[in-house]
Amino acid sequence: MRREPLSVVVITYNNADTLDACLSRVDWADEIVVLDSGSTDDTVAIARRHGARVAVHPFDDYGPQKQRAIDMASHDWVLNLDADEILSPGTREVIERALADPRHAGFRLPRRERMFWTVQHRLSWRNGHLRLFDRRRGRMNDVEVHAAVEVDGPVKTLRAADFVNDGDGDIAARVEKINRYTSGMVAHKLRKRQRFTGLRMVFYPPVFFLRQYVGKRYFLSGWAGFIASVCGAFYAFLKYAKLHEAYRRERRGQ
Repeated sequence: MRREPLSVVVITYNNADTLDACLSRVDWADEIVVLDSGSTDDTVAIARRHGARVAVHPFDDYGPQKQRAIDMASHDWVLNLDADEILSPGTREVIERALADPRHAGFRLPRRERMFWTVQHRLSWRNGHLRLFDRRRGRMNDVEVHAAVEVDGPVKTLRAADFVNDGDGDIAARVEKINRYTSGMVAHKLRKRQRFTGLRMVFYPPVFFLRQYVGKRYFLSGWAGFIASVCGAFYAFLKYAKLHEAYRRERRGQ
């Protein structure tokens, strides 16, 4: 099948535990680009073993670092993955069909989350993420922590494909990430001047829990789905609690 040539781009920092699995599922791509931030483990060696073109640049923020990797790509169509994300079996074929005659600026791929000792059930709701796109029509935005690609043109979700985020192997890792991510989001929310932080702290977390556990059918993953939904509600609470704290400090002139 003839298709548009594809570059896979990945940014890394000490990802030796997950990078081999990530790159093993994309070795069919025309190019793999890995932009490292100075890893001290075997990350770079693993990338080179997979034939990746490797460069090193100090990390400043997620969005700018991803954009550097995208700019390094030789081809117009880019598949943007994190080092702990793994394409599911069959996703290659779906991507290649989409690139045989692309009529969209980008494509969303559904993502399944690792829920500690298991993986999100296939019949639960999988959020679509814009990861496959024409880089002539798209760039990373400047949202702290959760920077994502934005494209100028129509986007389609490839429901028959998906990938697994294999990052959080246990509850402690999930809680640590929640703490780090919510701290990183405070500056962005301060710029947006989001208000009613008290009401958001009270009402949004239980709504978030119900949306995850019932609406997105996380209950299909058993206790892992319940714990993941509670962690999500805690994330929703903590980001507004930290924003509330920042406003209090701001009013005090701190």
